[in-house]
Amino acid sequence: MAEPMHAPDPIKPTSATQAPAEGAARSRSARSKSGASSRVSAGVGGFSQATGYPEAVDRLINELARLPGIGRRSAERLALHLLKSESAVASSLASAIGGLKGAVRNCRVCFNLTEQALCAICADARRDRSVVMVVEQPRDVLALESTGAYRGLYHVLLGRLSPLDGIGPSDLTIPQLWERLDDAGRNAGGVAVGELILGLNPTMEGDGTSLYLSEQCRRRKVRVTRLARGLPTGGTMEFASKAVLADAIAERRGMMDESEASE
Repeated sequence: MAEPMHAPDPIKPTSATQAPAEGAARSRSARSKSGASSRVSAGVGGFSQATGYPEAVDRLINELARLPGIGRRSAERLALHLLKSESAVASSLASAIGGLKGAVRNCRVCFNLTEQALCAICADARRDRSVVMVVEQPRDVLALESTGAYRGLYHVLLGRLSPLDGIGPSDLTIPQLWERLDDAGRNAGGVAVGELILGLNPTMEGDGTSLYLSEQCRRRKVRVTRLARGLPTGGTMEFASKAVLADAIAERRGMMDESEASE
């Protein structure tokens, strides 16, 4: 009886014959991806394929979106507004931004923002130069000045201590603060500092900075105080946080103290 005939096994590609084909395929894929990425980044005819805007507009949107508080949508609206505005508006904005870094500097005494060697507060002889309030940022000075209740000087730290972020005393203006306390000539008008008010934000980093400053002032002949905390005027305890209520209890004052202060 004749044996059944078997179909020949299909020829399996060997590694020698398979490698060139796979290498060619990978090369074509790499060239295709590279070409696509270059077309997206460079755009076609000056347009960005990622956004559809001209490259100049897309570049402006990207720069505006880097500003704090400005998202992509807000940056688009600002860029399109400038595009529709007259050339004088865009030129005026560009000139203001260009002159910002060259004209504005930190006061050489308190490090507030100014266009002169001394800020308007340090240059005002009517201020009580023996009292210095320490704050974190120049915007804190503006907030306190808007009250009209403080007539002393300031010292802006330009930040707060944050060991986790690697921010130490030398990264702030704390060394310059010690110079003002130790040498009256480094303070505005050459007046010795008699009281240091800690006006930092009531946050974990702000409280840590206040604690560090108060400890360092122990060996100096200067009175150290801090801003009072507690319930705001017109507020209700129902909506106050636990921290605010705790500060209000700790910072309580006698009724006679308040009446004497008003007199």
